[in-house]
Amino acid sequence: MSVVFDAVSVELGGRRVLHGIDLEVGEGRILGLLGPNGSGKSTLLRTLFTGRRPHAGRVTIDGADVATLPPRTLARTVAVMLQDAPSEFDLTVRETVMVGRSPHRPPFSRDSADDHRIVTEALRTADVLDLEHRLVRRLSGGQRQRVMLARALAQQGSILVLDEPTNHLDIAHQLDLMRVVSGLGTTVIAALHDLNIAAAFCDEVVVLDEGRLVAAGPPDAVLTPALVAEVFHVTARVATEAGTGARVLAFHPRPPHGSPGSDPV
Repeated sequence: MSVVFDAVSVELGGRRVLHGIDLEVGEGRILGLLGPNGSGKSTLLRTLFTGRRPHAGRVTIDGADVATLPPRTLARTVAVMLQDAPSEFDLTVRETVMVGRSPHRPPFSRDSADDHRIVTEALRTADVLDLEHRLVRRLSGGQRQRVMLARALAQQGSILVLDEPTNHLDIAHQLDLMRVVSGLGTTVIAALHDLNIAAAFCDEVVVLDEGRLVAAGPPDAVLTPALVAEVFHVTARVATEAGTGARVLAFHPRPPHGSPGSDPV
């Protein structure tokens, strides 16, 4: 399924936090949303998966305005993994992942054999099957994050939304999670902080800054030292990884204004 953000603007508390975002995500493509904290990444994602109508513009899935879709239809279509996994409920890992099956069955119905099979496969894919009987609130942050991935996988949406999916994860699990996501074949929109992970796994990236779209396109074309300096306020150098030929960004803090090596006035 394809997703289109058509001139999307959002106001929160009387302040405009997104300014006329135009963006299209093709079916089966992986799009990385990049930008500093407060740039509007999470807000843009929420216009898709909550069905909340923007202040201006609209969001469509295969031409259908998400604001007009019934909540259960939207939940069957868009699976979501948020950046902070809830841990306040006394649910086991399996019970938490089973919640992802809710949009696919009538209210108050029993879990079917198919539901259990799908949940088991999701637990295995997210590498948390061995934790299935543990209480979620007793897990580490990284373990809870993988449980939330499993819940999103069990939801079986045609579109997967990830809001800081590598939050709390060690490097090995960050890479494992992104390998899993990239192998799903579904449309993926992910808000990411790590530019090198975005470059390695995303088909296209979009850079937001202060609620405005600054750049969009293939990672190699967008993530230039000039753009990184302008938006993220660090010095970046591009290196080529030996053996793979992959481009890797190395970052250095910019010198204080006025010090030797700082940008001229």
